[in-house]
Amino acid sequence: MSKILRALSSLLKKKDSTNIEFETSKQYWEDRYKVGGNSGAGSYNRLAKFKAEIINSFVTEKNIETVVEFGCGDGNQLKFFRLKSYTAYDVSNTIIEKCRETFKNDTSTSFFHVSEYQGQTFDLSLSLDVIYHLIEDETFFQYMNNLFNASSNYVIVYSSNTTENEETAVHVKHRKFTDWVEQNKPDFKLIKHVPNKFPFDKRNPKTTSFADFYIFKKEESK
Repeated sequence: MSKILRALSSLLKKKDSTNIEFETSKQYWEDRYKVGGNSGAGSYNRLAKFKAEIINSFVTEKNIETVVEFGCGDGNQLKFFRLKSYTAYDVSNTIIEKCRETFKNDTSTSFFHVSEYQGQTFDLSLSLDVIYHLIEDETFFQYMNNLFNASSNYVIVYSSNTTENEETAVHVKHRKFTDWVEQNKPDFKLIKHVPNKFPFDKRNPKTTSFADFYIFKKEESK
């Protein structure tokens, strides 16, 4: 695709399929949730069940007590998890209030705006379908630092891991995030890569995904 065609394509994609104007990552998701939008196909149906299978199995195997998720979204994915203690942060005040209401009778869960994160640590830190929605570099750097700083042991990322960005939606920017981890968090080592059970198929975009699982473990200090 030529530079001119790319520029024209960009101009035509100022809105996503839900007709939400895009200015910044934070604004986009707040506006999307305000008008009743959800977290996307990845948090529903067979993709949500696949993610839960991997995470629930890992939590049981490693006897994980405390879990934090950065970018919890509408909470539908959480309904499939089996966790002892779950803390969530998100950029959208609208969705935090919705999740608090949805899970008000579940004392094992708590929800906060990301600005309230104070450096607490947890056994496991989760990032699910978030990294490729972080358009601005500064937003990406801050998110990644929070994600890894919050872990005392493990980090699980479910995301794409590529620099290929042709024909992406206005609110999507793929990144080879493992390069960032190697350069900025060398004490975390990738211990497992789990390919998606339902790899992306453009004929079925709502039931397939370009995200895989990447599991990191923090090395003990020498």
